[in-house]
Amino acid sequence: MSLFYRGFSVTVVAAALLLCIPAKAQESADVAVTDDETSASAPQTSAAMPDDKWHFAISPYIWFAGTHGTAGFAGRDASFHASFGDIFKYLNIGLMAAGEARKERFLFPVDFLWMKLSDDKGLPASPFPGATSIKVKVTQSILTPKASYRIVDHEKMKVDGTLGIRYWHLGENFSFQPSNLNNSQSANWVDVVAGARFMMPLSPKAVVMVLGDAGAGGATVDYQVAGVLGYRVKPTVMLQLGWRYLDVNYRPSSTFIYDGATSGIVLGATFNLK
Repeated sequence: MSLFYRGFSVTVVAAALLLCIPAKAQESADVAVTDDETSASAPQTSAAMPDDKWHFAISPYIWFAGTHGTAGFAGRDASFHASFGDIFKYLNIGLMAAGEARKERFLFPVDFLWMKLSDDKGLPASPFPGATSIKVKVTQSILTPKASYRIVDHEKMKVDGTLGIRYWHLGENFSFQPSNLNNSQSANWVDVVAGARFMMPLSPKAVVMVLGDAGAGGATVDYQVAGVLGYRVKPTVMLQLGWRYLDVNYRPSSTFIYDGATSGIVLGATFNLK
């Protein structure tokens, strides 16, 4: 597999780290829960008062995921497969977090993931004059802002319809050593995605959340599904454990291909801000 393909496979792998799903993780963001959302199953001693205030939540998370798929450029393509351990080995720095603003039945979740990976021991796939090794740097960013409306708001079930965009950035730089000759390339695109989030309280402290979305735009298809179990450890803090699957097929031309799936366990926490 050429360095180019390896770079892209590592990149996607990076994406893997995405979702604790603070359930908000739209992605995480989609799964975050504010105090009143799980209190529905608790005994009520008086009639519920209308809540017209803004509620905010933030959800840092880690996505322990692996990735596989096909990447190609200039008429050539190759398959790739990497576990979470493979991704973590090349990780330099990363940031994963989600947030949500809510007022009455309107919600505005957003999810963000940024990763930077590098490898200074890469070898040229074919002879390159004066090059004995290649330093590879790969970056990946995924930003997903959405607008949602609570279609169903019952004590035993809450359903939110969602509509938003998912912005993707894949970038890589190859530095041939010892000549230090550089070659950089990147891809950016936006997909429109729509879906839903379902929340079912199990007790005053526990809640199950299932979410999904699908769409297209720059990519031929872009979709994800996730499930999360949340448990409230404090009035404003909820721990979350779940699983997420994210798939994208990006083929803007016959000379560029990125068709990959990322999936794995997500772990995070949602902090409700008053």
